Amino acid sequence: MPPLDCLPLQTSPSWLELGLEQDLAAVLPELIQLRRHLHRHPELSGHEQQTAALVAGELRRWGWEVREGVGRTGVLAELGPRLRPDGSPAPLVALRVDMDALPVEERTELDYASTVQGLMHACGHDMHSAVGLGVAALLAALAGRQPERLTARVRLLFQPAEETAEGAAWMKADGAIEGVDALFGVHVFPSIPVGQIGVRSGSLTAAAGELEIEVIGESGHGARPHQSTDAIWIAARVVSGLQEAISRRLDALHPVVVSFGRIEGGRAFNVIADHVRLLGTVRCLDLELHDRLPLWIEETVHALCRGHGGEARVRYRRISPPVHNDHELTALVAEAGVELLGPAQVQWLEQPSLGAEDFAELLDGLRGTMFRLGVAGPEGCTPLHSNTFAPDEGALAVGVRVLSLTLLRWMERQSTPL
Repeated sequence: MPPLDCLPLQTSPSWLELGLEQDLAAVLPELIQLRRHLHRHPELSGHEQQTAALVAGELRRWGWEVREGVGRTGVLAELGPRLRPDGSPAPLVALRVDMDALPVEERTELDYASTVQGLMHACGHDMHSAVGLGVAALLAALAGRQPERLTARVRLLFQPAEETAEGAAWMKADGAIEGVDALFGVHVFPSIPVGQIGVRSGSLTAAAGELEIEVIGESGHGARPHQSTDAIWIAARVVSGLQEAISRRLDALHPVVVSFGRIEGGRAFNVIADHVRLLGTVRCLDLELHDRLPLWIEETVHALCRGHGGEARVRYRRISPPVHNDHELTALVAEAGVELLGPAQVQWLEQPSLGAEDFAELLDGLRGTMFRLGVAGPEGCTPLHSNTFAPDEGALAVGVRVLSLTLLRWMERQSTPL
């Protein structure tokens, strides 16, 4: 990564006066090593035991109050006053980062590539965890030096199982967002250069669902397909027919994406398959349309299968609602970005993403915002979930700066009389 002083940093008197840049310079080499350790040792959703243990140990070392096993393998940590000087409860602000990896075989050829066959941090959650630890280190250093600067309670949520869209609900069920007044989140973004961030008010991500279709036919000899009902042939018609139906039966102004990531079927090269299983995902920005999609998909799939002599079973699981960013909190992130990085380094994103994020589960009844952290180096960056995904580590310092200052600015706003 580039040296710390080569990354864009504007003259921010408050940031420099508080000594946070020196704190960051001191801890950044350690954060890089922690991130590389996490990258070498990825863990699947719901199995983040070693990741959680490492995170909890670092947080305790810096003086945070830590609870493990929140949301099964999640970690919750708190720092700062519980009460205001007048005895009333102190405001509570939270930061959520995620920890899990993906079932992807890494092909980056990095010195610190995954050592676990078939697993990889292909979505940058190792970066997210390192950024969260960086924020923890800076706020702990500030609290030790000038405790009066922390005028609110800070809660860090290191969440498991984001990739399966289960971890946020697990942590929520364990009370992780009880009492929280504002929630912040971050996600790396390979289309934004390192040194920049992307912000957007309102819809940031799509509502998402998981689709499972079983196509049922009748087996037979491969030489006589007319004497059987070929489930593979019907499944192919389902995959293409759904795409055609979307383009012709749904409003093009309300985009829907159906993508199949897994197909299972057949027993031998010369036997007509009688059963095929399709697994896919459904994305949509319009919530009303998303509510209607399960029935529409089921009716369409049944019609396609019956039309070719087969049958179908359709199961649909809602994964996550869309992330809706609060306007004022988004503006606060943007202000911190401009103060630290300069106005040219803060992008206001014009369009939401059809990707999904279970950060949205935590926002039900809670104000919050998530921003995009640029990770594209001089040669760019391959997409999220790619087996060659290699974010530029220069983004670590940027993420830590922006989130730390955002949390401090939020505290200042709470203590300023209206």
